[in-house]
Amino acid sequence: MSLGANEAMTVRTDASRSVVTLSRRKRTRYAWAYLFVLPQVVFFAAFTIYPIAMSYVYSFYEWSGIGPLEDSVGWSNFSELLRDPAFWNAFRNSLIYIGATAAILLPSSLLLALVLNRAVFRGKVFYRTVYFLPVVTAASTVGIVMKFIFGNENALVNGLLLKLGLLSEPVPWLGQAGTAMGVLVLVGSWKFFGMAMVYWLAGLQSLPGEAFEAARIDGAGSAQVLRYVTLPLLRPVAAVVLLLTVVNSMHVFDLVKTLTGGGPFYATETVDLYIYNYAFNTSGFPRIGYASAAGIVFGLAIFLLTLLLGWLVQASRERGERPRRAAAARGGGRE
Repeated sequence: MSLGANEAMTVRTDASRSVVTLSRRKRTRYAWAYLFVLPQVVFFAAFTIYPIAMSYVYSFYEWSGIGPLEDSVGWSNFSELLRDPAFWNAFRNSLIYIGATAAILLPSSLLLALVLNRAVFRGKVFYRTVYFLPVVTAASTVGIVMKFIFGNENALVNGLLLKLGLLSEPVPWLGQAGTAMGVLVLVGSWKFFGMAMVYWLAGLQSLPGEAFEAARIDGAGSAQVLRYVTLPLLRPVAAVVLLLTVVNSMHVFDLVKTLTGGGPFYATETVDLYIYNYAFNTSGFPRIGYASAAGIVFGLAIFLLTLLLGWLVQASRERGERPRRAAAARGGGRE
């Protein structure tokens, strides 16, 4: 009896030692993980969290960015901002750009994704790469190049359209309010076209094959399969693509700055360029406090829009699960 008790005690001691050893290894592994993450956390706090927090402080001061914060103006920056027609013009331009870009990108990228997703299509890897190249190209570089293409009467687009007989005289594409915004929307859509296409392709390749087999057995044609099977199943993917397109369209400063500069006559000035002009105004007196107030107001608007789109994504995902479950049930019943 005593020998058995000694053996049991030895087993318990060995088990407790192994638990202690595992906990030490676990703590060591966690310590190394936190050590490697620490530099990123420090940089994120210094260059993201701190500027965002201080922008709320600056918005209550009339401050040029030089010297101490002394001239407190309370809510004056916000009241002046909300009464400024130039701000609402920039806000409207931002919404126009976001809406027009989404309206162009979603259907066109889906159409190309449907073509490239066909198994019989040759060279689809090459075309996917070609269409994705603008996404990884710097937007400032794209803006400079496109300015040479559209920028003046002797530019490439005017010369080509004149030779084809589609124009009788050159068009100042970036010198007119309507055409300048149209060019900006087209270039922005082309810039992010490949990203939307890749998400559509990922969604198409994740669709259940049972749904398409059941539709073919029922005698559905290609158009019917697209309308009643593919598009309903892609509803959650469409909501995600819309969300990402809107988020990307909000960050258009570098493209606008290099392509149109906000002109002509502020026709393409977006909110981020409006903020930049007040915060880093070299011809006048920089107003960091006023620019911070504009950034806060626009950030709140973006936050509300993102919440709305997030709700749309969740609702679309829940609705998209119904056709999947129905298709899986039909496929299982046929088996």
